[in-house]
Amino acid sequence: MPNPDTLERFIALVEQNAHDQAIEDFYAAHATMQENQAPPRVGRDQLVAGERQVMARAASIKSRCVRPVLVHGDHVVIRWRFRFVWRDESVTEMEELAWQRWEGERIVSEQFFYDPAQRTPQPPAGVAI
Repeated sequence: MPNPDTLERFIALVEQNAHDQAIEDFYAAHATMQENQAPPRVGRDQLVAGERQVMARAASIKSRCVRPVLVHGDHVVIRWRFRFVWRDESVTEMEELAWQRWEGERIVSEQFFYDPAQRTPQPPAGVAI
């Protein structure tokens, strides 16, 4: 079960858009991450590399935790809102639930639940379709 201060530090890093650093600092070496029902990605190094690839495609990212955060023993559920402005100026806005299992102070598994239609970037503001 994560210490409340640990959980707040994790959330703060994500809200500072340091997603890769949050993975490095708070995920176990053998952690898994899963998008909806897709096969999980395995291993902190792979998770950090994947996060950095996404971050490199973005011109800006805004991340916000929607409270309350739900904690029950080793399980944590966080509701997130993200806004990605991509280098081509298209925008992706997403809302998701992250279901996490912690072992002590580290996340060992995380599964995201969201509507996949949200992942489709929208044209830049002012661009007619």
